[in-house]
Formats: sequence, C-alpha cells, structure tokens
Amino acid sequence: MNTSYAIGLDIGGTHITAAVINKTEMKVIDFSLYKESFDSNLPVEQVMDIWKRVINTSIENSKVTDITGLAVCMPGPFDYEKGICWIKDQSKYEHFYGLNVRDLLLESLNLSKDFPVLFENDAVCFGKGEVFKQQENLSKKVMAVTLGTGLGACFIDKGVSISSGNSVPADGEIYNLPYNEGIAEDYVSVRGLLSHYKSLKDAELNNGLELYNLALNGDQSAVKVFETMGEDLATVVIPWLNNFSADHIIIGGKIANASELFLSSFYKTLKESGVEVQVSISTDNEIAALLGAVSFLCD
Repeated sequence: MNTSYAIGLDIGGTHITAAVINKTEMKVIDFSLYKESFDSNLPVEQVMDIWKRVINTSIENSKVTDITGLAVCMPGPFDYEKGICWIKDQSKYEHFYGLNVRDLLLESLNLSKDFPVLFENDAVCFGKGEVFKQQENLSKKVMAVTLGTGLGACFIDKGVSISSGNSVPADGEIYNLPYNEGIAEDYVSVRGLLSHYKSLKDAELNNGLELYNLALNGDQSAVKVFETMGEDLATVVIPWLNNFSADHIIIGGKIANASELFLSSFYKTLKESGVEVQVSISTDNEIAALLGAVSFLCD
C-alpha cells in the first residue's frame, strides 16, 4: 500500500500548529509537530511569513519529501469551501476580512494553483479527530465544543459531521446563539472570562492564563468567574444536547485545561436540567484537530 502524507494546520487566534500526517494510518509523523504563538492582528504579510515558517519547519523535521495536500482548521466565520475569511470584530485576524486564505497560502508556499488545500471549522476538525482517537464514538452521537478565544462546536453522528437540520443550530454553530445580553461567545470564551473578572474586581488581565493562575492561588473572584462559565456553557449546550440526542459531549480548547475550575458547575447545571450524557475533557486538542482536518482530505 502506498503511503501518502499531508500537512495538518491548526490555526487559532494566538497560535499555529503544523504537523505532517500519514494519511494511510492517520498518524502524526515523529518530530513533525511544530507550534508558534503569534499575534493574528499583525499585518497580513507578517502573519503569512509566520505560517510559512511553521509549515516549512514541520516538513523539514518530518523528513518527508512528498506532501499531497494541506488541511487547515480555521475559526469562523469563514467560507470553508472557497477559503475566504469573514472574521470581523473578534479581536483576531483584523486584516484578513474578505481575503482568500487559500490563495495566500499557495502563493506564500510557492505551490501550484491546483494543489489540494482544504479548510474546515476548527471545532469540526477537533470533533472528528476525537472520534478517530476513540473508535467507540463512531457508533455514537457526539457533540464537541472548543473553548478558547472563541466558542466552537460541532455535531457528529456516527462519524459524520451534521451542520443542518432541526437537530442542530444553524451551520452547527453555537457561538452566535443569543444569550443573556449578547451571544454565547460573549460569556463562554477567554474574552468572556476576562470581562466577567473585570466587572468583579475592576482589574484588567492580559490573558486567560493569568486568570487561571489567580484562581489556583485562591482568588475567589477568579474562581467565581470559571464556575459561572461552567454554568453558562451548560445552559448554552443543554437544548442542543437534547435536540441532537447526544450520547457524549467532548470539551476541548485551551480553556479545557482549566476544567477542574468549571466542570463541577457544568455537571451541576446538567443534572439540574435532567440531562444525562457522557462528558469528556480532551487532553490533546491539537492532535485531534490536525487528524480531523486531514480526515477530510481522505473522505
């Protein structure tokens, strides 16, 4: 059997991770996983230089010479079919609005126009990758959510991503669902956590890690913020867990690393609503996202 390889990219608001994936075995090639943090609000040319460096470093480290495709996990709003970015007013990718990211990648990497480049929602990639990692999920209905600079979601029925129909929200997205005085992502995201903390302590924090460390060190306002987010997350997902008849919800993203601070309130809110569902925290979100992205090249 001929082995073919593709690049998987996990692109977020503050990081890019690349790896070379063996498409035949759906495994990450040793030493190819490479990541950099960066400011996505830099000028387009600078962002593309960072992406190019990360991709090339991954390929060099893998020792693979024949790459047959590029699969990209990308946050929305984004036209995944055409490769056009529609992110706006989200404190990330300020200069990418309306640009064709496929063309930018092909040009930056000096690839031919017909080189396969596929884009998919980061949460969908994460969910599909988790299904690959836990084969029993191939027989289940799984809702996956990613908690980070944004709030991502996907719905997977026996390994197939579902983004339309009455059982899921429009496009399978939950970040834009009306919630309290805004939308769900205003409350369940890094931005939501920091905003809530500021309302309690009148203190500006730079990032979620600062808040996490404060909570671990006993700052009760920081603890309260995470507990409230757990309640908010549960309140947002409960209607769709019920609608979709989900067997399993998988929580990933950077904020999932702080699960000990919000899981109890999440469980409590589920229980009070009479929802019974298996709950898992993903410990290697990026590997799942990369495998999930490349799986679409194999479909």
